[in-house]
Amino acid sequence: MQKFVGMGVALVTPFKEDLSVDFEALINLVNFNIANGTSYIVINGTTAESATISKEEKLQITACIVKTTAKRIPLVLGIGGNN
Repeated sequence: MQKFVGMGVALVTPFKEDLSVDFEALINLVNFNIANGTSYIVINGTTAESATISKEEKLQITACIVKTTAKRIPLVLGIGGNN
């Protein structure tokens, strides 16, 4: 297993006014972090509203970020939530 080194950022989940995930803003956040030296990104952690979004939204968010990062930096995938 590879160690994570450097500065990691736990991403927030941006929402639109109708409370749906704002994927355009999410893509912008990912690219901003990569462009500014973030070493790795944490997806669906507690700062990303993981306890309040659906399983489907978590999967969509993860897919969006995986596609956007295009293996440029490592990812940490949060798996928490309410039971």
